[in-house]
Amino acid sequence: MNEHSSKISRRQLLALSGAACLAPAARRAAAAVGPMKITKVEAVRFNPAKRIAGLAPNWMWVRLTTDQGIIGVGETYPGYEAHLGALKEIAPLIIGKDPTRIDRLWQDIFYRIGYQPWGGADFRILTAINIAQWDLLGKASGLPVYKLLGGKAQEQLMVYNTMNGWPINGMREHTHPEQLAEFLLGRGIRAIKIYPYDRGPVNALARHGGTFITQAELKQSLDPIQRMRKAVGDDIEIGLDLSSRWNLPCSMQIAHSLEPYGIMWIEDPMLPDNLGAYASLAKETSIPICISERLATRFRFREMFEERAVDVVMFDVTWCGGLSEAKKIADMADTYKIPSAPHTGGGPILWFSSLHAATALTNFYILESVFHLYNDVYPYFIQDVPVPVNGFAAAPERPGLGVELRDEAVRNGDVTAEVVARI
Repeated sequence: MNEHSSKISRRQLLALSGAACLAPAARRAAAAVGPMKITKVEAVRFNPAKRIAGLAPNWMWVRLTTDQGIIGVGETYPGYEAHLGALKEIAPLIIGKDPTRIDRLWQDIFYRIGYQPWGGADFRILTAINIAQWDLLGKASGLPVYKLLGGKAQEQLMVYNTMNGWPINGMREHTHPEQLAEFLLGRGIRAIKIYPYDRGPVNALARHGGTFITQAELKQSLDPIQRMRKAVGDDIEIGLDLSSRWNLPCSMQIAHSLEPYGIMWIEDPMLPDNLGAYASLAKETSIPICISERLATRFRFREMFEERAVDVVMFDVTWCGGLSEAKKIADMADTYKIPSAPHTGGGPILWFSSLHAATALTNFYILESVFHLYNDVYPYFIQDVPVPVNGFAAAPERPGLGVELRDEAVRNGDVTAEVVARI
């Protein structure tokens, strides 16, 4: 860290507590709080050497301070240095600006960075800034973010648990599928997402690089699915993530082999760089196709909808363009009668932001959750982490996002801040 780096002070810690346009509630809130100015932009880092339950935090926060003393935080991931470099380029565009002008600032930054690939570090910093603006507006108006996004469209949010190499009490998907299903059902969680094609003993992806899969591998990869079905029957929904590494013929073979098992969805079998290929796959299988947290902006998602390439739309609030863009993507999907299922496998602000976004969606389907993260990792850094109860989660009712850092993490130096721009 340079001379601007510092541990977050107690005062700063306390300040952290607490559609095609803005929803009417957000416009009224912005008008009620009046104009503000961004007076300081900071990059917040989590100690990469600190391993919590075996996981090193790889999130970066953007913190915006205003002339009214209100602070908003946003997040992106993974990594820090590239995002820090992007923030240093973008910070001069927002210093002195009114953070309550959420759509205006998003558009100004977006057109300024338009020469960069969408979804790179510049765009992800735009995303983090947008989340921080919503947090600011919520704190200034005294309202939780979901109310600003349009209010409570969902009373509660059904969740599924993603494995992706994260254990639950030492259990992994390829070694303990029966016990995992029974554990989740015991907590009221009735859906799970697993990775049988690139995890465990078969690992056909590593063998062939996604360009070929044998009949034996197809059958062997069904093992955890068959074991779950034998143990708990149809009591649990099973989703499959294919990690975007397969070609179209392999994706079709995998989909056909899964059809007898009542699969919730097949997620990201291919890269979303040819949506026509996805449209072909969708026509070939009865299993719903889910894509993709890898896409950013409503413009890319529009192509997906027009191609009829998707049955369930997934976006990552900290990658797709922020809370503003997530709401626009979901509302656009709703016009095609396509449900939305936000991706949450990142840091704590992603989890909090996704809860707020999903609560305001009329086309909400199901929400990703990761037991290992909200139970074992986030609580080290964050107070009052929302956890699913009887299989359902809810957004915090505190103003803004409701994210509050723990004193201990700050005192220990596991969270540090670097000033990037200030007035």
